[in-house]
Amino acid sequence: MPTQKEDITVAETSDPENTDTSVSGDQLDGVETAETDSAETDSAESADDETEADDAPASDALGPVSPGVGRSARPWKRYAQIGLVSAIYLGAFGTAGVLGWKLWEQHTLTEAVQNARQTAINYAQVLTSIDSNNLDDNFAEVLNGATGEFKDMYSKDSVQLRQLLIDNKATAHGVVVDSAVQSESKDEVTLLLLVDQTVTNTARPDARSDSSRMKITMEKVDNRWLASKVELP
Repeated sequence: MPTQKEDITVAETSDPENTDTSVSGDQLDGVETAETDSAETDSAESADDETEADDAPASDALGPVSPGVGRSARPWKRYAQIGLVSAIYLGAFGTAGVLGWKLWEQHTLTEAVQNARQTAINYAQVLTSIDSNNLDDNFAEVLNGATGEFKDMYSKDSVQLRQLLIDNKATAHGVVVDSAVQSESKDEVTLLLLVDQTVTNTARPDARSDSSRMKITMEKVDNRWLASKVELP
């Protein structure tokens, strides 16, 4: 009966040719396939890593990006909209301002013409109303409402006119029955007037009525409307 030592010796000295170390073809194919799959997997992972590196935003390479940079387009759009709205409002206000100024100028001109017209009517009635018993007051009132050329002419002729009125004991009373504006500006207005005048004198003690036309140019002097020219066309 062999001992344990002998069994170990026999096992160690056994013929290696009897040991089955062969690998079947299927096993070899499996190993090659596994190696190929592993290589392909490594290649795919490497390609994915390169793709991810290429697709990474430039901001990753350049460092952290300020939070406001990505949204910078929105504030600019908002500013542009605000600027556009402001421009529209300014344009509207500018147009309203121009229209308002024109309306104010028209109002000022209309008011000036009305004042000049009323002053001319009153002055024409003073000019055509004479009382030989009160000539000083009549002449003073006429000169007070005159200016320029007409004032100079009336001042020169008043001496002769005074004597003529006294000699004939003349009286007259004029009333403006119609008026029209011929030309107008803020400082000068020319009007056409139709005056009915009742006259009495020593030659005609009974009152006689006459109608006459009068053209008066009114000028604004020191905020007063004065007659600068009087014509009897």
